[in-house]
Amino acid sequence: MTSVNETPPAVAVPKVGFISLGCPKALVDSERILTQLRAEGYEVAPSYEDAQAVIVNTCGFITPAVEESLSAIGEALDATGKVIVTGCLGERPEKILERHPKVAAITGSEAVDDVMGHVRELLPIETDTFTGLLPVAAPGMRNGSLDDLLAPSVKLTPRHYAYVKIAEGCNHTCAFCIIPKLRGRQVSRDAGSVLYEAYRLIAGGTKEIMIISQDTSAYGVDVRYRESEFQGGQVRAHLTDLAEKLGEMGAWVRMHYVYPYPHVERIVELMAQGKILPYLDVPLQHASPRILKLMRRPGGGKQLDTIRRWREICPELVIRSTFIVGFPGETEEDFQELLTFLEEARLDRVGAFPYSDVEEADAKALPGAVPEEIKQERLARFMEVAQRISTEKLAEKVGCVMDVIIDEFNDDEGDEPGTRLIGRTKGDAPGIDGQVYLYAGELAGQIKVGDVVRARIEDSDEYDLYGEVVARPEWRPNVPQLGHFGRH
Repeated sequence: MTSVNETPPAVAVPKVGFISLGCPKALVDSERILTQLRAEGYEVAPSYEDAQAVIVNTCGFITPAVEESLSAIGEALDATGKVIVTGCLGERPEKILERHPKVAAITGSEAVDDVMGHVRELLPIETDTFTGLLPVAAPGMRNGSLDDLLAPSVKLTPRHYAYVKIAEGCNHTCAFCIIPKLRGRQVSRDAGSVLYEAYRLIAGGTKEIMIISQDTSAYGVDVRYRESEFQGGQVRAHLTDLAEKLGEMGAWVRMHYVYPYPHVERIVELMAQGKILPYLDVPLQHASPRILKLMRRPGGGKQLDTIRRWREICPELVIRSTFIVGFPGETEEDFQELLTFLEEARLDRVGAFPYSDVEEADAKALPGAVPEEIKQERLARFMEVAQRISTEKLAEKVGCVMDVIIDEFNDDEGDEPGTRLIGRTKGDAPGIDGQVYLYAGELAGQIKVGDVVRARIEDSDEYDLYGEVVARPEWRPNVPQLGHFGRH
């Protein structure tokens, strides 16, 4: 027995490795698991050499993502021998076991409690008399209700921006997608829960909140837009109410995965008023009404009218979208309709992918498969048009002064630290859109990662802007800041 004057023996702390694959929605799931690991006393290993077990949060959306996930699982198994698989691919355990029968455990998506249960079995934490009576932190969910989901305190993004997931699952039945089969039908969080999470993040120094879900426009439909408490008042679980409240906090608020429902016009009005960023990520997928019908996507034939209405409301609106080329049954005429739409819509940010079969997706059974060489040829033609439009639209920014959030330093050898910077405008989301390369000028050494500066744009190319910092305004959100963060 240890006397009161003796130092208690050190307790070995198990170390868990973590691999996070897939989209920002999966990244939020990873943050929740890491938060719980930290809360229960585990350390996160920085490398395989330090890890006693590894958690792999997988993606199972398309065939290349499945292969990437299976490869990561195999690599982790070879390195440690103990692997817990979670995430979308975990909803298809037979696929994992076929390739890797020696994984320790498999769970599906949104399974914080299950993952932690397996971690405790593989790597039980020794307790001592000083800590053994401390309560274990609450699990990722209480009573299985998503509206009670604890906001993650461990972030996998830089401090100055964060993803906030407002719903899980999806009610659509798109022919190319199996997300509803993997993650279930939509389950929305209460607005109060989302707002308190955003409030805490902004209070801790986060300057950009990115709202994500499978279908952000449908937020609250499943709970009939029920009200919940936020700072003594009641807020509906409806996207317009949520956006308005988020906009009052004074941070950058960016909307992702927005379907073109009628009430999105109200969101665009909030953008025109400067309450949230004039940016919409709208996954349109195609423009041919016939292909959209085969895809079981909404909006066939009305997309261009909708975009025009949005731009009338908010002329500075930046629209990003993604498209699929070579979908089963796509003819040259259908593809030409897509190119014509692209020319007329002049979308600001565009991504495209050749169609890829997904196991269990209905599109796999459709006739009229497009040969791979034609898919690639169409993809190249599509991106040539998209790149030209992007080049023209970015050239219009030359000479403008724009707000830019700084993501990293880009100093050359011999530069004074902080001389060259890389950031993003309000029209650029991290990781998927363009960047702004800046010279700090007289403010070299005074600007930090996460600062919002004003910059004069002096040049542009196909995807990026170039310029010089002209001012560093004070950052003043409408949320009290925790601690001391200087001028910003």
